[in-house]
Amino acid sequence: MRKIISVANRLPVTVGRSITKSSGGLVSALDGVAGQFDINWVGWPGTSFKNSQRAKDVEKRLIEDYNCSPVFLSKKEVSAFYEGFSNGSLWPLLHYMSQYVDHDERWWDEYQKVNIYFADKVMETAKKQDLIWVHDYHLMLVPRLLRKRRPDLRIGFFLHTPFPSYEVFRCHPHRSELLEGLLGADLVGFHTFGYMRHFRSSVMRLLNLESQMSNIKYQNRNVHMGVYPIGANSGAFIKELSTDRFEKQKDIFKDTFLNKKIILSVERLDYTKGIARRLEAIDKFLDGCSYKENVCFVFVAIPSRGEIAQYQQLREQVEGLVGRINGKHATLNNTPIKFIHQSVDFTQLCALYSIADVAMITPLIDGMNLVAKEYVACKKDKPGVLMLSEFAGAAGELFKAVKVNPYDIDEMAEKLSYCLNMPLKEQLSRMKGMYERVVEYDAKYWAKTFLGDLEKYSGNKPIQATQTVNSLSLVKNKFASAKKIACFIDYDGTLREFVDDPKMASPTKQIISLLKQLQKCSRVDTYIISGRKAENLSEWFGDYNFTLVGEHGYRYRQAGTDQWKLLADSFDTSWKKQVIEVFNQYAGTTPGSFVEEKISAVVWHYRRSDPEFGKLKAQQLISSLSEMMTNMPVEVHHGKKIVEVTSMQVNKGVALMKLTRGKKYDVILCAGDDQTDESMFRIENDKLLKIKVGKGDTFADLRVASPAKFISMLSTAIKSIK
Repeated sequence: MRKIISVANRLPVTVGRSITKSSGGLVSALDGVAGQFDINWVGWPGTSFKNSQRAKDVEKRLIEDYNCSPVFLSKKEVSAFYEGFSNGSLWPLLHYMSQYVDHDERWWDEYQKVNIYFADKVMETAKKQDLIWVHDYHLMLVPRLLRKRRPDLRIGFFLHTPFPSYEVFRCHPHRSELLEGLLGADLVGFHTFGYMRHFRSSVMRLLNLESQMSNIKYQNRNVHMGVYPIGANSGAFIKELSTDRFEKQKDIFKDTFLNKKIILSVERLDYTKGIARRLEAIDKFLDGCSYKENVCFVFVAIPSRGEIAQYQQLREQVEGLVGRINGKHATLNNTPIKFIHQSVDFTQLCALYSIADVAMITPLIDGMNLVAKEYVACKKDKPGVLMLSEFAGAAGELFKAVKVNPYDIDEMAEKLSYCLNMPLKEQLSRMKGMYERVVEYDAKYWAKTFLGDLEKYSGNKPIQATQTVNSLSLVKNKFASAKKIACFIDYDGTLREFVDDPKMASPTKQIISLLKQLQKCSRVDTYIISGRKAENLSEWFGDYNFTLVGEHGYRYRQAGTDQWKLLADSFDTSWKKQVIEVFNQYAGTTPGSFVEEKISAVVWHYRRSDPEFGKLKAQQLISSLSEMMTNMPVEVHHGKKIVEVTSMQVNKGVALMKLTRGKKYDVILCAGDDQTDESMFRIENDKLLKIKVGKGDTFADLRVASPAKFISMLSTAIKSIK
C-alpha cells in the first residue's frame, strides 16, 4: 500500500497526561482514503517538553500508536515561527489585512529553521514512491527544501487560506523565497480559481516565470496548479443526527429557545471573520425590528491565538459591542445576543445547526468556511437559510445561499430580515440543492481528488521530450562522420537568453567562446539566422567568417563579404501600413510594449509589459489580425513575448534551402526556439539535424532545455571533430 506523509503544523493528536486523537477536516479527509493509503503524519505535537526522557517516551508512542512523527519545538521557536511569522506576518497578509501585518527579521530566521526541521523529519522516512502532502502557510518553504534534497519525491502542497492579489502579496519582505518554496511541489492546490490565479500572477510578476493557466515552468519542471474546494466531513454530521444524544440535546435547545427565531454564528474569534461588522448589522436590524423579542442571535466564538495582542483587543471590542447591543435592545423577556466564548462539543454543535433558522456567516474573507457546509449538512429536508459572505470561498459553490457584502452594514440588515421571513417552500428549495452538493463533494472527495492528481502529476520529468544527453550523443556521432557541416543557428532564445530590452542582448562570454570555436573549425560553415535587423547582426557577428541572415530570411551577408543582399525575390509589402496602425493601437494600450518595423516584417514586443496583461493583449491582437488578414500574403507568429507579421515569401526555411542549394553538406544542423524556426524544422531532408531549444510543440527531432545547454552541447560536439 502506498504511503502518504501528511505534513502539517499540528499533529492530529492532543498530548497531555495522555495522548488522544484529535478531530478536524484534514483528519477526516485522510481517514476517508485510509483504505487506499498508509497514512503517516509529520507535525508539532502542540506542546514543548523540558524533560528529554518524556519527549522520547511521547515520540515512541506517537510513532507506534498513531503513525505520527513529532517535530519538537522550543517555546522560543513556537513564539517566533508560529505566533510571530506565521500568524503575525503571513496570516494577515494572506487575508488582505495589511493593517495587522507585523514583521521581525528574527521571526523569518526561525521560520526558515523550523521549516528545515519539518523537511528533516520527512527525510527520515520518505521513500521514492511515497506521496508527500504539505499543508498550509506555516510550511511554505518545505516543498523546495525537499525537492533540493530528493528530486525524486512526489510532493503536493495545499493552501488552506486565500492567496491574495499580487499587489498585496508583493508587500512581503520575503515574497520571492516563499513563492520559490511552493514551486518545489509537483502540485499546488487552492480552494478557488481566484486564489490560484493570484498565485500564478504573483509568480509571473515576481519571479518572471512563464506560465500556462494551470502550470508554471520552473527549473526545467512543470509545477501544476489546481482548484480543490475542501469539503465538510458530512458523514460525521449525518451520522450524529441519528443518535439519541443528539435528539436529547436538540430538545434541550428547543426548550431554551422556545418560540424564538435562532440566528447562529460559529467561528474562531479572528479579525478576518467580520464579527464587529456583523454585530453592527444586527444592531441596525434590531432598530427596525418589530418582533425583536422573538429573535435570538447565538454567537459561538471559539478562542483563538489569545497570546497575540490583536486578538486580545478583538475580544475586548466584540464583548463591548455585545454588551452595548444587549443593553440597548434587551427586554424583560429576551436578551437578543447570547455570546459564548468557548468551544462547544460536537453533539451540541449539530443540535444548534439543526434548529437554527438562519446561519449568519459573514467573514470579511475566508479561504473556504466549512461552517457553512456543516450547517447545510445538518439540514436534509429541513428548512433553514444560509446567509453567506460573498468573500468566503464557499460562496463559489453554495449558489443558493443568500449572499451579502460584509462591508455593507445596511445590506446585511436588510438581508437578515429577508432571511427570517423567507417562505418555507423557498427555504426547502434552496437548501435541497446545497445539501446534495455538500454531501457529494465532502472532505473525502477533496482528499481523493487532490491525491489522485498528485499521483498523475508527480515524478515530474524534465520538460524536454528528448534528453540533452541523447541529443549530444547523436550530434557528436553525426559531426564525427561528416566531412562538411552547416550550422544554421538562431540567436535570441537559442544562443542568447531573452532580456527585457532586446537592444541589450549582445553576446555573452559563453556565446563568444562558442563562436570562436565555430570560426576555427574548417569543416563547419556557420549561418546565424535571426529575426534581427542587418545592423544588429553586423555589429555583433560582423568580425566572424559567418554567413548572416536577417529578418527571418529576407536579407543575408555572405561569409567573407561586407555587402548585404536580398534573399527573397520582390514581394508585396502593401500590408505593412495597416498592420503598423493596429500594432500602434495595442502599443498605446499596453504599457511596456513597443512596435518594431523591419523591411519584411512588423513586430509587437511585450517583454517589458505586465506578463499576464501582455499575454492577454497578445491573444487579442492575434484574434484581430486573423480577421483582418484573410486575403493578405502574410503569416502571423506568436513568439517569445512578441507578435510578428511577416511576408509568406520570407521565412527561415526558404532561406536555408536557398543557401544550401548546390553545396555538398553531409550534415545540416538547424537550431531555434520559436514558431519562426519551425519553417526550417518542417523541411524533409535526411541531412537535417533539427534541434528545438526550450519548451513547446515542435517539428524538430531533438530538444535541449535552454540556450546554456545548447551552447554546451554544440561546443562539446565541435570538440569531437578530428
